[in-house]
Amino acid sequence: MKPTSKILIIAGSDSSGGAGIQADIKTVTALGGYAMTAITAVTSQNTTGVSSVVSINPKEVEKQILFTSKDINPDAVKIGMLNSSEVIFAVIRALKKIKVKKIILDPVMVAKGGFQLIDKKAIKTLREKLIKNVYMITPNIPEAEVLAGIKIKSLEDTINAANILLNLGVKNVLIKGGHSKSKFINDVFLNKQKMRVFKNKKIRTNNTHGTGCTLSSAITTFFACGKNLIKSCDLGIKYVNHSIKTNLKYGKGHGPINHLSSIKINRKYK
Repeated sequence: MKPTSKILIIAGSDSSGGAGIQADIKTVTALGGYAMTAITAVTSQNTTGVSSVVSINPKEVEKQILFTSKDINPDAVKIGMLNSSEVIFAVIRALKKIKVKKIILDPVMVAKGGFQLIDKKAIKTLREKLIKNVYMITPNIPEAEVLAGIKIKSLEDTINAANILLNLGVKNVLIKGGHSKSKFINDVFLNKQKMRVFKNKKIRTNNTHGTGCTLSSAITTFFACGKNLIKSCDLGIKYVNHSIKTNLKYGKGHGPINHLSSIKINRKYK
């Protein structure tokens, strides 16, 4: 098969392969897209936690975006970990030059094990400068609480938080409900015209490392292929849930999900 869309991923590297740019590449590829990358940081991590984070020079991040896009023009951009204000400003400058409209931001702040991946200054810059330059933002509940400045304890709170984020200038919001303690997960999509709640039964497993990265990349891929945004969210959520159900059980901590869950191997390769 030939790739159906070209996705530029701007994110940090996860050496364990479960999250970050590695999860993004696997997702885009598994769903039929062509993945390009601009790496913002290199982390040393595994399923038990993060050992260290080394930032890439902001000028190099900008150069990766511009030089790659000059040759292969992306249909859409997915943004993940941006761990400093300087990197965020570099990304904003580059995005204005490449002029891609389909930009989805996953505001990565904390790793699964609790390691802080972004400082307070960068969060402020992301909130005040970057959000209005993207088409959709996909925070989880803790990230939405930080960006919206409110506590989220109910579906009503989630909707309120989404409205606050819309008022910051982003056109579409999907707040992921995986951190809620209920039996069902409510992922809330909202823009100025529509609201949609994706309700799914919570899958009980410790192996959910990289679900946020995977979901945002899946949505970006479906959206770049021509699906509308709500359908892209629906298909992305289904892909992630299907990948979680495989329950790989790799590693001693929060294990990865199965990004190959959508692929059927051709008989001649078996």
